[in-house]
Amino acid sequence: MNEPDLHLDTSRVDASLYNKDLAPLPHAKRNWGAFEIFNVWSNDIQSLFGYTLAASLFLTYNLSGWAVMAAIILAGVIVMFLVNLTGSPSVRYGIPFPVMVRASMGVRGSNLPALLRAIVGIFWYGVQTYFASTAVTLMITALIGTDGGEGALGLSPVAWLSFLIVWVFQLAIFWAGIERIKHFLNWAGPLVYVVMVALMAIIWWQAGDQLLPAVGSIFSGTGDDARIGGLQAFAAIVGTMVAYFAAVVINFGDFTRFVRTERQMKLGNLLGLPLNVAFFSFIALIITAGTMVLFGEALTNPTDIVERVDALPLTLLSALTFFAATVGINLVANFIPPAYDLANLFPRHISFRTGGLITACVALIVGALWVSVISHIGVSGFVNAVGAVVAPFYGIIVVDYYLIKGGKLDIQALYSAREGDAYTYTNGWNLRGLVAFAIAALFSASTVVVPAMANLSGFGWMLGAALGGVLYLLLMRGQAAKVKTA
Repeated sequence: MNEPDLHLDTSRVDASLYNKDLAPLPHAKRNWGAFEIFNVWSNDIQSLFGYTLAASLFLTYNLSGWAVMAAIILAGVIVMFLVNLTGSPSVRYGIPFPVMVRASMGVRGSNLPALLRAIVGIFWYGVQTYFASTAVTLMITALIGTDGGEGALGLSPVAWLSFLIVWVFQLAIFWAGIERIKHFLNWAGPLVYVVMVALMAIIWWQAGDQLLPAVGSIFSGTGDDARIGGLQAFAAIVGTMVAYFAAVVINFGDFTRFVRTERQMKLGNLLGLPLNVAFFSFIALIITAGTMVLFGEALTNPTDIVERVDALPLTLLSALTFFAATVGINLVANFIPPAYDLANLFPRHISFRTGGLITACVALIVGALWVSVISHIGVSGFVNAVGAVVAPFYGIIVVDYYLIKGGKLDIQALYSAREGDAYTYTNGWNLRGLVAFAIAALFSASTVVVPAMANLSGFGWMLGAALGGVLYLLLMRGQAAKVKTA
């Protein structure tokens, strides 16, 4: 397929829809490849939050470890397929998510998904900032021998200091630009694997010949939740893991607009998702089994494990690595998207940098309340709930681009609000798309928050995405916008 002309006639763009950060990125200015995309996913699953989720899945369900592993790998394959679909348009046209969604929701209607995605991103950003700060807390405490005693809102004085250090560090990296973020990811991802393999080796050596029986007990299928089993438990694990990646799945174009070719994007997704998830889950399994032998309980938080091992060099190196991995995915998955989304709301007044600053300030409050308030929601429920709300936009975007628009966009019309242009619809809003989203979002969110629909919990994201796509296709049939041949 020939590369489209990404040149914009700036005299024809609407100032309320355009700034340089939202403009199409020419192919000549892109320098991301498969390695960068691999590291996006490496840092995602290797974060402290990701490790805790993966490890807890082996212990939560009344399902054998083999089945849990298979479900996690299947989730990686599904996510790879999903992001290949959402990433391709941005590789082709060089546009971020909030601009891409203008084609389906309208040039004004795109503000709805952008705002919702920004809220989700800011929320995750605050939570992940806290998780990254626990690694810094571990490091400082190991060096000075105390956490400072009683603090406030569930955080000790050292924990508060660590939280603020991480918050400032992340903002500084973001302020330095996308190239600095890329370099940070490129060394953080591989380093995490080195340390995690080292930690696994130490745990294995200390557990000795008792490790494999402990692994066998996990693989025997005696989880904490005996209410569900078999196929339902398998599907719940798949759904939970897909929901974990949900926010990145929807706005994957925010990253792939920097990728040189679609082939490199797909290779990065293959290496970074099913293969990466399988290997990392194996590491999590071995380490979790080892903690059962060494400490008499299954520990799913890496910082707790390192703390129990009680080796200062390992503690410092591990803490630094966990910090780097969690900060890496936080910058990419939870900082860059809201920055674009907020810029899309008011392009004349909010730049990419300003959007990032707003994100950081709001997330400061969210992260500070994680221990005392937000964490009580529960990890799996939290992941499913936030993913379900924005799920329908995935189905809408994919159906619109591939089935309604035929894989072609009018790049000029994405920045125009003139009546009669391709994506103006009704005063800038695609009312059919809005109806499809509202119905699907109500259903997908209900699978998480309504007790009567508890049996569907864990599947909310996939059901919402599928329903959103189907409803959009039915409502938009015969309503395809006139798109210029790219």
